[in-house]
Amino acid sequence: MTRKTFILEILLAAAALATIAIAYPRLPPSIPVHWDLAGHPNRFGPPWALFLLGPGVMALIILLTWLLPWLSPKNFQIEAFRATYGQIMLMVFGLMAYISALITWSALGHALDTGRDLIGGVCLLLALMGNVMGKVRRNFFIGIRTPWTLANERVWNATHRFAAKTFVAGGLLGLVLAVAGLQPWPTYVLLAGALAPVLYSLVYYKQLQRRGEL
Repeated sequence: MTRKTFILEILLAAAALATIAIAYPRLPPSIPVHWDLAGHPNRFGPPWALFLLGPGVMALIILLTWLLPWLSPKNFQIEAFRATYGQIMLMVFGLMAYISALITWSALGHALDTGRDLIGGVCLLLALMGNVMGKVRRNFFIGIRTPWTLANERVWNATHRFAAKTFVAGGLLGLVLAVAGLQPWPTYVLLAGALAPVLYSLVYYKQLQRRGEL
């Protein structure tokens, strides 16, 4: 993480904290904190939960961004793709900031279309991650971490090149479907784009195993 990125994330987390603090006196005793696939609230919590779901999670991501490279074992270091790692963590942080704003908006009594607003944001994240997924190198924290990708670098690289395509395609298609209000299809497309590389890693590993190339 560069210094400018770190300062930006701190400012966004502080803005989320200030927004919730200003809105807090106007919040009801119970606020929605989770929604089902149909967009209906199915879990409620106290107003102070906003501080954990928003600035709390954002602070945790900042901490993990610094901590995960240090935790990485030998031969699986994040340093091999440090710039890409920073981009991905910034994307995740941006999504959490967006979700914090959505939940705060909903807590103030405004309508929230989770099928469009929330799922659409996740689809956009998937598409953006797809643009850099091919640059992710073998590690224990970021990417398609299956037994087969972790066991073989060739499988890892091929799987992530494949994931770059499915992430972009699934993310963009899911975003279009979400904006069009065609629930629950965005969720299905999102899951398909994210899970297809997992199956691919198994199939490709077994192909290499049969050819004696592992």
